[in-house]
Amino acid sequence: MRDPALEKAIGSVGGVRALARSLGISQPAISSWKRVPADRVLSVEATTGVSRGDLRPDLYPEAGSAMMAGRSEIAAAADIDEVDEARARECELIGALLWRAPTAETLAVLRGLQGDASPLGMAHLALAEAADAATPESLRDEFFELFIGVGRGEILPYASYYLTGFLHERPLALVREDMGALGLARDERAGEPEDHMAVLLDIMAKLIRGEVAADGVDADRFFTRHVETWGERFFADLEVAKAAKFYKAVGRLGSLFLSIETQAARLPA
Repeated sequence: MRDPALEKAIGSVGGVRALARSLGISQPAISSWKRVPADRVLSVEATTGVSRGDLRPDLYPEAGSAMMAGRSEIAAAADIDEVDEARARECELIGALLWRAPTAETLAVLRGLQGDASPLGMAHLALAEAADAATPESLRDEFFELFIGVGRGEILPYASYYLTGFLHERPLALVREDMGALGLARDERAGEPEDHMAVLLDIMAKLIRGEVAADGVDADRFFTRHVETWGERFFADLEVAKAAKFYKAVGRLGSLFLSIETQAARLPA
């Protein structure tokens, strides 16, 4: 008997044949599934819109965009600077859009984004316009082509890949080193390595708010060590990716935000 979440995924695209065609695998292979195999969860999520947490709750937690289990007992700062709170929210916004395709609820929020005449404000307005032109179905397809693909996506959002040309290299080890110091650990049920841009931005938000801390690891140092070295190239690539429509606006917003963070990090203390 098929898992109910798998049944829902199959029904959402019009049957086994349609799902097989979307994933680029044989119809008999899907017919033999009792539940979605671990190596197909992200592809099925992107294709059908059924969340990875529903498809395989044994592998993927429902909560938390950056798939981390925190061990730190440091409380968030009671009074955070208004600018820092805006920075943290920007990190969370961009990271969430890189972690999974926006749902209908997320699109509704994005359509209400406000902006001003500044470059970053204009990027917010452009993202709102892109959200207004998108649908959850179109974004599932776009997210799949960009970040998952049949074999691999057009864009690989990992520090190791951008800095070495390979996955799971020294940049990942360095991220894990700082995460250990901060009392953060990868949730074993999640499938993405910790040098994924969404994870790094989530950690940035926590550091900016003071939710985690460690000697020698603050938001500026973490940004310089793990994001600045490749982040603007990644977002520039996303902005011009062949499959990008909605994500062109995400790439633009990410590029501008990281440019501002880079300039701020270089100011005298």
